[in-house]
Amino acid sequence: MDTMGMSDLQISLVVIGGAVVVGVALFNWVQQRRFRRSAEEAFGHKHEDVLLEPDVSIEEGGRIEPQLGKEVLQEFQTEMSVGIAEQGIDAGEAAEFPQADATPKVAVPILAEQKAIEAGGAGGIDYIVNIQSDALIAPSGLTAVLLRKFDFGKPVHWLGQRDSGASWEEITVETNEGGGGYTKLKGCLQMVDRSGPVSEVNLSEFFDMVKNFSTHMNAIADLPDIRHAHAQAVALDQFCAEVDVMVSINIISKDGGAFTGTKIRALAEASGLKLETEGAFSYRDESGAVLFSLNNFDSAPFLPDNMRTFTTHGVTFLLDVPRVKNGERVFDQMMHLAGIFSTTLGGMLVDDNRISLTDSGIVKIKQHLGSMQDMMRARNILAGGEISLRLFA
Repeated sequence: MDTMGMSDLQISLVVIGGAVVVGVALFNWVQQRRFRRSAEEAFGHKHEDVLLEPDVSIEEGGRIEPQLGKEVLQEFQTEMSVGIAEQGIDAGEAAEFPQADATPKVAVPILAEQKAIEAGGAGGIDYIVNIQSDALIAPSGLTAVLLRKFDFGKPVHWLGQRDSGASWEEITVETNEGGGGYTKLKGCLQMVDRSGPVSEVNLSEFFDMVKNFSTHMNAIADLPDIRHAHAQAVALDQFCAEVDVMVSINIISKDGGAFTGTKIRALAEASGLKLETEGAFSYRDESGAVLFSLNNFDSAPFLPDNMRTFTTHGVTFLLDVPRVKNGERVFDQMMHLAGIFSTTLGGMLVDDNRISLTDSGIVKIKQHLGSMQDMMRARNILAGGEISLRLFA
């Protein structure tokens, strides 16, 4: 009987141990799935990698280790003399790294220029309805309309004017509660974002809602033609797809070895990048806008709790072209840090096909980036501006 009892105990322990192992594996799988899902949502709509385009091809002749030029390397060494021993570095040792200037060396565009471009419109980014009433439209009448802002597949925002001489102000559920009503309203349904153009069905539902609301309020509504608006949305979406470029610069080990999480984190933080909840390090400007990010070359995200034991075969710098002002200058800054990382980690710069990047290849990438932002400017859409951030969200 004792032998049988011991056998049952052992079996129970084995079952419990197996359940724990399965639980840990399931947790890690869920974490990776969550990260991949968030990455796909952010970058899932027709992203174009300029490193894979024929017109920015890398010089043929095998994998040549990238040479960024003596002057550039000297600049790297002058601004950040980062020396890392072959053994791993604890994340707490980041203080030993000379701190890179976290303030980006990127010229801020003239505010007046940005306002002028943004004020010119973005070729029909919004389907705009105008409502006018002789009497004040009471806040109570607006509530039902405001609560439907998420019902049409794209963002909706409302503007109101209290009288003919007043300025337009944005209306939300919160601001509407304490307001005194409006004589004029503008309803703006965004027609394009990274998930594609607004559907004709959603346009029709928005049209019907506004028409019914205006009738109920004894107001006059100016409602643009739905088919024409949908055609505009499709055309704008096609243009956005052409300039929706994501520049990626990969750094992989020369000898097939692994980079440690402690080295990556120490170097990233010394360079002004901060690890964020999305599983990547971000480099932001003074206003908090992301200029570029540092991601794991493999699928797993960077997580604060596992950086001490984390290893990877490479890292990737990403620049979201339509969401960054002065893209060519930001690209130079990103390449500056990529060179530092490559030298310090003992890696090499490659494209997504693991082909080494050369000076001429990098120049072509930069030129392609600049041409994309020039195309946007020609359409009165300033890269990194308010309209662009809405379109490429």
